[in-house]
Amino acid sequence: MKLTAVFMKVPEGYIGFVEELPGANTQGATLKEARANLTEAIELVLEAQRTLAEESLRGQTVIRESLSLPMA
Repeated sequence: MKLTAVFMKVPEGYIGFVEELPGANTQGATLKEARANLTEAIELVLEAQRTLAEESLRGQTVIRESLSLPMA
């Protein structure tokens, strides 16, 4: 699976977001910093979504399994 990171130069440095993952956005003084921050933002968004899903399913019988997507 590939995600698309988009970065824009702004007066304060750079802002960045992931096109396919709403909520994964960040900023940084440099492009390198913005890239690192975006990686962290992706991890935080996925962790938050996982927590919300677990809470909404608490007490229910579900099947959880790993999912791997082919590289595009």
